[in-house]
Amino acid sequence: MTTNTMRAIEISHPGGPEVLVPVDRPVPIPGPDDVLIRVAAAGVNRPDVMQRQGRYPVPPGASDIPGLEVAGEIVEVGALVRDWRVGDRVCALVAGGGYAEYCLAPAPQCLPIPRGMDPVYAAAVPETTFTVWTNVFERGHLVQGESLLVHGGSSGIGTTAIQLARAFGARVFATAGSAEKCAACTALGAERAFNYRDVDFVSAVREATGGRGVDVILDMVAGSYIPRNLDALAMNGRLVIIAFLGGTKAEIDASVVLRRWLTITGSTLRPRSVEQKGAIARALLENVWPLFESGAVRVVVHATFPLAQAAEAHRLMESGTHIGKIVLKV
Repeated sequence: MTTNTMRAIEISHPGGPEVLVPVDRPVPIPGPDDVLIRVAAAGVNRPDVMQRQGRYPVPPGASDIPGLEVAGEIVEVGALVRDWRVGDRVCALVAGGGYAEYCLAPAPQCLPIPRGMDPVYAAAVPETTFTVWTNVFERGHLVQGESLLVHGGSSGIGTTAIQLARAFGARVFATAGSAEKCAACTALGAERAFNYRDVDFVSAVREATGGRGVDVILDMVAGSYIPRNLDALAMNGRLVIIAFLGGTKAEIDASVVLRRWLTITGSTLRPRSVEQKGAIARALLENVWPLFESGAVRVVVHATFPLAQAAEAHRLMESGTHIGKIVLKV
């Protein structure tokens, strides 16, 4: 290391995108189980926006700098780290600190940048793959021959979920908010995509599945979608909630759950322990990384911005016009 300071993006106070300001910060010092990454690129995610707005508290011990995923090169390793060396090219899931020139990551939460992948694209991989693997395959138990409905199919998580589900042999349906976004979903492997502004997705899913419904729904809307999701599920179906853009409360008919043996579940990623995230990373390395390296699954990046223009990246995310991921280049 030749410097003790770095450029980073700070949330000066809760508010709009303009509260994201470039500052000088000390380069963080790795703990015994950490690595220090010279950041090449950092992904922008919805939780970053919520943190900026003051609606997503930083977990204890995490950096107040936003940013939950990075890609770059390891420049220091902690005393107890055995699996990584200085010079390794990695992407990592972090609890914060990504919008900076240097970022700490717990060693178990790092993964090698997939062979042939540019770091800008690798920076868009961890948050979505950790989330999709955990919720669609571990909690939703989606298996070959089943069907999945992805709400927000054109989002970063949606584009990942569509491709991974198809790669593992599932039928995939999606909802999105425009004809262009629906076309993007079908191009990635969705059998059909429904514009939720024009189409009742419950009826559309029922029609597309011969009245059966889908086995798993990945839902980032919640609110009024919850009872409708239950109506769209097949016997023994699983509803997996990962966000609540439509609100946190809903009224449901419990008899529907009982009669059709339905499961309602969900999870959050950021508060999980390093050990839990490390286990997910190992599963991704075994099951998902080969799909990236073979080209069976690709990363969809809508736009990149220089680190200093993080505010513009947030404005784009809040506009809802993007398809796939937004990335900051450091």
